[in-house]
Amino acid sequence: MSSIIPVKEFAERRKRLMERMAPDSIAIVPAAPERVRNRDVLHPFRQDSDFHYLSGFGEPDAVLVLIPGREHGESVMFCKERDPQKELWDGFLAGPEGAIERYGVDDAFPIADIDDILPGMIEGRSRVYYPLGKDHSFDARVMDWVKTIGSKVRTGAQPPGEFVSLEHHLHDLRLYKSANEIKVMARAGEISAEAHCQAMKRAREGGYEYNLEAELLHTFMANGARSTAYPSIVGAGANGCILHYIENRDPLKEGDLVLIDAGCELECYASDITRTFPVSGRFSEPQKALYEVVLAAQDAAIDAVRPGNHWNHPHEAALEVLCRGLLDLGLLQGTLEEVLENEAYKPFFMHRTGHWLGMDVHDVGDYKVGDVWRELEPGMVLTVEPGLYIAPGNTDVEERWRGIGIRIEDDVVVTRDGCRVLTNGVPKTVADIEALMAS
Repeated sequence: MSSIIPVKEFAERRKRLMERMAPDSIAIVPAAPERVRNRDVLHPFRQDSDFHYLSGFGEPDAVLVLIPGREHGESVMFCKERDPQKELWDGFLAGPEGAIERYGVDDAFPIADIDDILPGMIEGRSRVYYPLGKDHSFDARVMDWVKTIGSKVRTGAQPPGEFVSLEHHLHDLRLYKSANEIKVMARAGEISAEAHCQAMKRAREGGYEYNLEAELLHTFMANGARSTAYPSIVGAGANGCILHYIENRDPLKEGDLVLIDAGCELECYASDITRTFPVSGRFSEPQKALYEVVLAAQDAAIDAVRPGNHWNHPHEAALEVLCRGLLDLGLLQGTLEEVLENEAYKPFFMHRTGHWLGMDVHDVGDYKVGDVWRELEPGMVLTVEPGLYIAPGNTDVEERWRGIGIRIEDDVVVTRDGCRVLTNGVPKTVADIEALMAS
């Protein structure tokens, strides 16, 4: 699948970041390193999100340098040189020429020459932006470059006087998604929704959680999404009460619910969907009662996603509906005000209602600005995912409720006049789920 995001958009992102940088500064952004899985086998390579956001360049062992005002070009790439013999073994490389021609940077050099060239680019710059503390080995390389400059002070060299974390400016840019980014995320949502539907159809007594995980992975890859955005959660029965359950090895039993939290990654952008459904194809009365509460809470939260509301409004809306439902079902005692103030709901709902979504499944961006919840604005993308989890060992509730875990999650983009759900392709009402599974 060809990239939905054009080269010129990556150039515009670099320009916007440089506009936020101080005068006489330089930004240094390393690519992700390759990681050893075991012995001489590597993990599949996945580019660093910040590096990809600014370049679209998909190779390891590269460094992007941004130098506002540089005469010979403000964006510089250091990357591997082309080597036809090595490429026979490991695949095509862009090389410095390809970095310029295919990825639109202004200038490029072999990565082998970085120690000779980059100190001269840093010299005379008052401020260096880079991801402090993210990679200790890269930190050491930056310090070596600065030491090289410092060793030449007597000849007039000027080392930088300040080091600043790159993330503050860059991550604020990443929080606001462009039309092209939303297009990618919408497609990822469509693929993931199809995968959830296929898993629902595959569920049956005598199967295993990993059978459903296989259905997810098959659908992702069949549609061009080569990886998951995070380890898939397929929890049957009481496993659905474990928030980050990823073993996915237990059998599917009659009477159990299955909670699937899974999403594909497409062009480095994540999707994130959770659905909960019965192995038998029909909800029991206790399961249905709790499910309807969670669905009503999600509806209320999605209604609260609109410009002018702050980040916590959807959570507050969901929490009120969940607590009312728990009171009505007799799982909590007291008044709504009391259970909210005392957080009596915490044994049943212990997480937030959502998170930012983008290139990372838990994406970058501040949730508060100056100790005040951030206001929602068009282009922000978040998940909405209330849940209820009745632990199997919770003896404070009747046995019929125990071991039921339910979460419903969708990906939502803030629009100018409200919001748009990107993951509507998978059913979530009781009637629609039962109808799909019956088909």
